Amino acid sequence: MRFIPFLLFWLCLKTTTAMAVGEKDSVVHIPFGKNNVIQYHLNSGTWDVLFNGKLVITGAYFTYKGEKEITSTEIGPGKRRAVIESSKYSGGIIEWYHDDMHIKQVFSAEVGKNYFTTRLIVEGKHVAAGYSSPLTGARIVLESTGDNRALAVPFDNDMWARFDAQPIQQANFTSSEVLALYNNVNYQGLVIGSLSHDIWKTGITVKAIDAKSAALTAFGGLADNKITHDNIFHGKVIEDDTICTSPYILVGLYDDWRNGMEEYAAANKGNKAQGIAKWEKPTPIGWNSWGALQTKLTIGKAKDVVDFFSDSCKGFRTADSSLFIDLDSYWDNMVKGGLDGDIRQLKEFVTYCKSKGFKPGIYWAPFVDWGKSDRKMEGSTYSYTQAWTRQNGLPVDMDGALALDPTHPGTKARIAWCLNHFKKLGFEMIKIDFLGHGALESDHFYDPAVTTGMQAYHMGMKFIDSVLDNKMLIYAAISPTMATAHYVHMRRIACDAFSAIDNTEYTLNSTGYGWWQSHLYNFVDADHVVFNKESEGANRARLASALVTGTLITGDNYAEKGPWSKTAMRLLQNKQLLEVIKDGRSFRPVDANTGNKGVNVFIKKVGIKTYVAVFNFTNNPLKYTLSLTRFGLDPSTKLMVTELFSGNNTNWSDTIELTVPPSDAMIYSY
Repeated sequence: MRFIPFLLFWLCLKTTTAMAVGEKDSVVHIPFGKNNVIQYHLNSGTWDVLFNGKLVITGAYFTYKGEKEITSTEIGPGKRRAVIESSKYSGGIIEWYHDDMHIKQVFSAEVGKNYFTTRLIVEGKHVAAGYSSPLTGARIVLESTGDNRALAVPFDNDMWARFDAQPIQQANFTSSEVLALYNNVNYQGLVIGSLSHDIWKTGITVKAIDAKSAALTAFGGLADNKITHDNIFHGKVIEDDTICTSPYILVGLYDDWRNGMEEYAAANKGNKAQGIAKWEKPTPIGWNSWGALQTKLTIGKAKDVVDFFSDSCKGFRTADSSLFIDLDSYWDNMVKGGLDGDIRQLKEFVTYCKSKGFKPGIYWAPFVDWGKSDRKMEGSTYSYTQAWTRQNGLPVDMDGALALDPTHPGTKARIAWCLNHFKKLGFEMIKIDFLGHGALESDHFYDPAVTTGMQAYHMGMKFIDSVLDNKMLIYAAISPTMATAHYVHMRRIACDAFSAIDNTEYTLNSTGYGWWQSHLYNFVDADHVVFNKESEGANRARLASALVTGTLITGDNYAEKGPWSKTAMRLLQNKQLLEVIKDGRSFRPVDANTGNKGVNVFIKKVGIKTYVAVFNFTNNPLKYTLSLTRFGLDPSTKLMVTELFSGNNTNWSDTIELTVPPSDAMIYSY
C-alpha cells in the first residue's frame, strides 16, 4: 500500500461535504477498519479515536512550529472539506485558513485495516518548519490491566543502543520513528509510527499518567544528541517553496501488538519502492573478519579461512551451496598505495575465494572521514574539508570519524570511485558501515534543495545503489533503523557482538524487540558469531542468537586451530540448525517484558513446523514455566518436541517446565 499516490487519487473520487453525522455538536465522524471511528471536534480542534466502540485516544490536536507556533486548539473551529468514500479507501480532511496559511489535517485508511494514517499540510508563504505534529497531547488509554509496557525504539544501532520495554507507569521517553504500548499478558496493544523517512526524523514522546494510560505526541523534527546524535535543531522542511508536510503517522490497535509491529513494517515496505532489486537467492550465511582477525587481516590468513570452510566445514553452506567470505575493516592491509596502487593481493583473494565456490565480500564506510585532515578526496578534485558536515560551524566527530555531506560532489565522486573499484575486482557482497553519519543534520548542505539530514541520507543511499547497480549483496551495519530498508538487502540488528554471554544478551535485546525488521528488510542478522574459548553453553547461546535473528555470519579466526574450530565443525554443519534460517525470518518474542535486557523466550512458525528458543543469560540454572497457550495452542494439545542441539525428544502438554543451564540456550521444534 502506498499512501502518497492514493491520497492524490482519493481527491478525485466522489466526495460528500455535508456533515452526515454529528452536525449538531460539530463533530465529524471518520470511520475506518472494523467498527472503528475518528471523532473530530471542529469547535475545539481536538480529535478522539474509538476502536471497536471503546475510547482509546482522546484530546489529540495538531502542532506546527514555523515562523510562529500554531495549534488546532488555538486557531478556532476548522471545517470539514470532504469525507472521501470508496469501496476500498476512506478518510477525511479537516482544514483551516489562518494568517494567509491554508492548513489541512488529512486522515486516510484502507477498508478492513485496523489502522489509519494522518498527516498535517501547511500551505502558504514562509511556511518552512522544523517541527510538525499531526498528533499532539493525546491521552492513550489501554483496556487491559496488569503488565502494560511502553516500548522505546532507538534511532539506529550505534553505540550499543538498546530497546527498552518500560512499565507504562514509569514511561517518560522519546522513541524514534515507532512506539508500541501493549499488555504483555494478553498481547493487546497500540502501534504508532511514521511511514515516511526521506525528509523527517520522527519522534514519539510518551509520559506516564497511570498504569493504564499515558500522554503521547508524534512529531516530525526529532534531533537529539543522544538519540539521533545531532547537536543542532532539525532542518526546516519546505516543498515547492509553499508547502510543509508532516510525516505520515500510522495509528493502529491490535489484538496482538506483534502483528501490529509486523504490519507497520510491511506498510513501510509497501509505502515506497525498494531502491535495489529484491534478494531472490537463499538466506545469506558466511564469515566476517571483524569477529576475531580484525586488524591482523592478511592475504595468507584470509586464504586459510577459505581453506577451513572448503576442507573442514563443508556442511556450512547456503541453500545454493556457497558462502560469503567478507573482508571487514583493515582489508587495506592487502593493498599498497590505495585502490589505484598495488592491489594484486586483493585480486588474489577474490580469485581464490571464487575458485572454492565462495562469494567474496568487502567493507566500506561511504559517509565518514577517518583521516580528519585537509587532503584530496579519492576520485575527486575536492578536499575532505570541503565535504565535512558541520553543526554550529564545526565538523561533526562521531565514533572517531568526521561526517561527510552526502550531497557534496566530492562525497559522490569518492563513492563512485571506490565502489566501481570493488565491482571491477569482482566482489559480490559489501558491508557498508557508519551510515548514520550521512543522516546528521547540518548547518547547510552543498545541495541547497536539501535541508534535512534524512533528505541528505536518502540522496546518499540512492546514489550508492545506483553505482552498485544490483551487482552485490548490500549489508548495512551501523545505520538508521527505518530509513535504510529500501537501499540494502540485509541489516545488522545491533552493534558489535562477539563471544561472551553478555554479548548474546545484548543482541537479543534488539532481536527480541526489533524482530519485526525482518518484515522490513530481506534479512537481519546478529553480527558475526564468535565462539572463541567460551563454554559449550555460551557457544550454543551465541549461535542460537543468530538463528533466531534469521541469518548466520560467523567470525572466528579459522586461519588457526583452536577450540573454536572444533565447535564450528560440530555446530555449523548441523543440518537441523541450519534449517531454522532457511526462511530468513526472525523469531517473535513470547514474553516482551524484560526492560532494556535481552528477551529470553522466542517462537517462530514456518509452515507446519514451529520453533521455540529459550535462553539463560545468567550464571545459574534458570527454570521456565510456560503454558502452551503462550504458543497459541490449546492447553490440551499433546506434542512430541525435539531439542535441536542435543537431539533429545520430549513430550509437551498443558504447562511445560524447562530448565536451561547457566549461560546456555535450547531450541525446540515440533
